[in-house]
Amino acid sequence: QVHLVESGGGLVQPGGSLRLSCAASGSIFSIYAMGWYRQAPGKQRELVAIITSGGSTNYADSVKGRFTISRDNAKNTVYLQMNSLKPEDTAVYYCNAVIAVRPGQLNNYWGQGTQVTVSS
Repeated sequence: QVHLVESGGGLVQPGGSLRLSCAASGSIFSIYAMGWYRQAPGKQRELVAIITSGGSTNYADSVKGRFTISRDNAKNTVYLQMNSLKPEDTAVYYCNAVIAVRPGQLNNYWGQGTQVTVSS
């Protein structure tokens, strides 16, 4: 069994910064990719950023230049540094990971979500 535990959400003023963390634990053979998605009220869940085990990254156009995703492979942890936050970044942020629990068996896992609110 695999668990993803997120932390770091909260309330911040426009222009401020937050750092989200997500740690994976459990029966992990290897982690292929980790990433962050978000869902605002009344909207579909969307990709924010993703990083592979090799360090390749991909960002939503709306966050390029403001958000940075990174990972610590030794700690099975992914981070999302969010700068210059805007009210439209307000959403529940979900950690996602593609994990092999044994060779060749990849599964998709989600965290419980953490609220990010950008408001003055």
